[in-house]
Amino acid sequence: MRLYKDERTALFIDGSNLYATAKALGFDIDYKNMLKMFEDGTRLTRAIYYTALLDDADYSPIRPLIDWLDYNGFMVVTKPAKEFTDAAGRRKVKGNMDIEIAVDIMQLCSSLDHIILFSGDGDFRSLVEAAQSKGCRVTVISSMAIRPPMIADELRRQADQFVDLKSLQGKIGRTPSGNKDNHRDNGPAQPNDDFEEFAEI
Repeated sequence: MRLYKDERTALFIDGSNLYATAKALGFDIDYKNMLKMFEDGTRLTRAIYYTALLDDADYSPIRPLIDWLDYNGFMVVTKPAKEFTDAAGRRKVKGNMDIEIAVDIMQLCSSLDHIILFSGDGDFRSLVEAAQSKGCRVTVISSMAIRPPMIADELRRQADQFVDLKSLQGKIGRTPSGNKDNHRDNGPAQPNDDFEEFAEI
């Protein structure tokens, strides 16, 4: 990944999409190491994590992660998720954060040199193009190491740089949740599989 010390850089993390990608690759994200990697490599101005939450749930599986991120250098943007039952009677959860990510990128891009987007969602192609037209370099982080790929082809082609999340495993990855080798000071265990229902490609 090309990082430059003098570039004003911001991370925009589509939480559910990143979770689904890392899970498919067989590791968890170590958010403490992620933040350090970008702080060491560039002029990091923001690290924003986006996710939907089920407000009416007695306990949200992602609440410990959200709280940890909020106290450890990340901005956290949430909104209520919607729960519904599909025609087959299956419980579904919808919590798309695309609009929130797009609005923030367009508001902030005039004060940034480099946007790093953690998502493979093809809906972001036109957003990336718009940010580029305002002079921002855009790196997209997702994965092609899974079949089918977690990144939409049109998004990968539009980005100035595509980085496969698998290539960052040694720097920002850790053993999946439940393993005794996890270190609590690098953040809580990742949420359970319910979180993956928010992911959209």
